[in-house]
Amino acid sequence: MEVYKSCPEAFIVAERENRVVGYIMCRLEFGFSDLRRFRMVRKGHVVSVAVMPEFRRRGIGRELVVSAMKALELHGGEECFLEVRTANEEAVKLYKDMGFDTVRTVSHYYHDGADAFLMSVRLPYAAPSGVPS
Repeated sequence: MEVYKSCPEAFIVAERENRVVGYIMCRLEFGFSDLRRFRMVRKGHVVSVAVMPEFRRRGIGRELVVSAMKALELHGGEECFLEVRTANEEAVKLYKDMGFDTVRTVSHYYHDGADAFLMSVRLPYAAPSGVPS
C-alpha cells in the first residue's frame, strides 16, 4: 500500500481477454540523480513489473513502462529507474531499446544472490526514434 499511495497513477494493471496479464508498480523518491552528477532529483522507481509468460512479446511490458513514466512525470519525476536481473536479456534489451542507460551493476541484489543492472532514463520520456511511445 505504501508504493500505491506514493503514486497511484503509476500502479497499473494490464488486462486482456478479461483477465489480469501484467502489472507495474512504481513509487516516487527523492535522492541523488543516477544520470546527472551531484544533483538531487525527484525520481520514479519501477519497483516491480511483470507480464504473464503467454502474453509476453506483445508490447504489454513496454506499454506499462511508458504509461508509468508518464504518470511519474506528471507527479514531478525527473528520472525513472529500475533494477533488472543481469541474466534477463529480453528485459535488458527492451529497456535499452526504450532509452534506459545502464548506470551500474548491483551485486547480490536478489534473494537468490543474482546481480541486477540499475538502469535509468530522463523524464519527460522521449522514445528513441523508431520506438513507439
